[in-house]
Amino acid sequence: MSSQVLARKWRPKSFETLVGQDHVVRALTNALEQNRLHHAYLFTGTRGVGKTTLARILAKSLNCETGITSKPCGVCNTCTEIDKGRYVDLIEVDAASNTQVDAMRDLLDNAQYAPTAGRFKVYIIDEVHMLSKSAFNAMLKTLEEPPAHVKFILATTDPQKVPVTVLSRCLQFNLRQMAGMSIVGHLQNILGQEGIAFETTALHLIARAADGSMRDALSLTDQAIAYGSQTVNESEVRAMLGAIDQSYLYQLLEALLAGDGAALIAQAKLMDERSIAFEAALNDLAQLLHQVAIAQTVPETVADDLPEREILLSFAQRIPADTLQLYYQIALLGRRDIGLAPDEYAGFTMSLLRMLAFAPSDSVTTSNTKPAQTASIEKPPVTKPSAAKLSVAQPSASAALKTETVAAKPIETDAPSNEIADVAIAKPIGEDTPHADSGSNFDGNWRGLVDELKLGLARELARHCELIAYDENAISLSVPESQKHLLSPNYQEKLGSAISQYFDKKIKLQFSIGGTGNTPAKQISQEKAVAQANAEVAIEEDNFVQALIHDFGATIIPNSIKPI
Repeated sequence: MSSQVLARKWRPKSFETLVGQDHVVRALTNALEQNRLHHAYLFTGTRGVGKTTLARILAKSLNCETGITSKPCGVCNTCTEIDKGRYVDLIEVDAASNTQVDAMRDLLDNAQYAPTAGRFKVYIIDEVHMLSKSAFNAMLKTLEEPPAHVKFILATTDPQKVPVTVLSRCLQFNLRQMAGMSIVGHLQNILGQEGIAFETTALHLIARAADGSMRDALSLTDQAIAYGSQTVNESEVRAMLGAIDQSYLYQLLEALLAGDGAALIAQAKLMDERSIAFEAALNDLAQLLHQVAIAQTVPETVADDLPEREILLSFAQRIPADTLQLYYQIALLGRRDIGLAPDEYAGFTMSLLRMLAFAPSDSVTTSNTKPAQTASIEKPPVTKPSAAKLSVAQPSASAALKTETVAAKPIETDAPSNEIADVAIAKPIGEDTPHADSGSNFDGNWRGLVDELKLGLARELARHCELIAYDENAISLSVPESQKHLLSPNYQEKLGSAISQYFDKKIKLQFSIGGTGNTPAKQISQEKAVAQANAEVAIEEDNFVQALIHDFGATIIPNSIKPI
């Protein structure tokens, strides 16, 4: 006798064994226990999330011989017959095969008769959105005034196609896609009871391929058991799934981190030769970047048995947070616009080159760049904005006018001028070059030092620190009360390590909370505010703009003015 497939053998037969739909189970359980029953239910959700299974469990709960209950006994004649799919008062209809109005009328003509064996006559209509308009109209009258002994349970993957007149007469429940960890946990339980050896990393790969569908996960597990001769291990599952191996994405990120444009193009050509869909590749890249961002922000949430754990944590350490967000945004926009490109290859490679071009200079290390012997940090010039973009709204229906203006005038402000003393800080340049005692050259230019350091995750802490005191071997810093959450041991350690490496000597960092708040982050914010104010004054005092306002009644849209 042939064995039964896992999806059928392990189909849940009670609310307690249903996985991943706790919000629906809770509502139905309470309704059954309080005998607050509706005449029509609508279950929506993607394939394989439990719509039909839930409908059958509800049918058992309504007709169990022990009474209306949220915990059907599973052993009475009614429960066993429903589980076998041959209960006389449970009518299951596949709307995809019975779309016509005549079939629906024949079905509903029998609804007026009392159930033969059970308490209720239950109609389960699967893929109800496939019914024709006439069939929906035929069903409406019965839905509106159903006999007391009739219950309708409708299921669909596309509720948008169900008429609102039907939706308004149903109690609607949206079944969620299964979370990856829920699928993995369920598969572990099943394989354990089946006595089949498995590797948890292989189950993670299956869960990812199932894309939220428990039925797909069980079918893939069946396939993996056959492929691996009664075992489920990572290497064989990777080989079976094929497309799940996304090592090319890791190589793309490595090339981006190295600033290696040639390697990016070479990898894209290899992907083209392997016939990898570039739109799907951008989607996979965005998904990978999201996983890296999670690993960067809350590394403790990365599962120990996740196949990509080590490489995700590695990228999380090496890619600055702002660069990571930039890559993610470009990947999303590239996927959106790939249909407008000359071809998919051009759209994909342009997205990669855009990531390379717009990445902050301190986030990549190009192979043709040599480190300078010394870095001179000087006071950044306070430049006047030379022009600003203008949007002028006119009272008429004509489009807003945009133009360029003359140099902006500086305005008086009480904001700190961000005076920074000139200072030269020697950096270690190689083993064969004598190292200067750089600590003695540091003259309090904390913002300049922060700009020079390659900090990664600790940059936010450095930007929100105020220099309190310093000597050749120690630096005292203060963090505002509002930013004290940045004082994690991990960030302190990374900042201290970066500074010690920069000066080629051990520098002790001391942190306190408070200070005046004169941090690099505040200075940058104030400079932007001054530049914005200068731009607005320049626009308001420009002769051309004044003429537009005077002659045409135009008005300035303040939010449209940006310093350039």
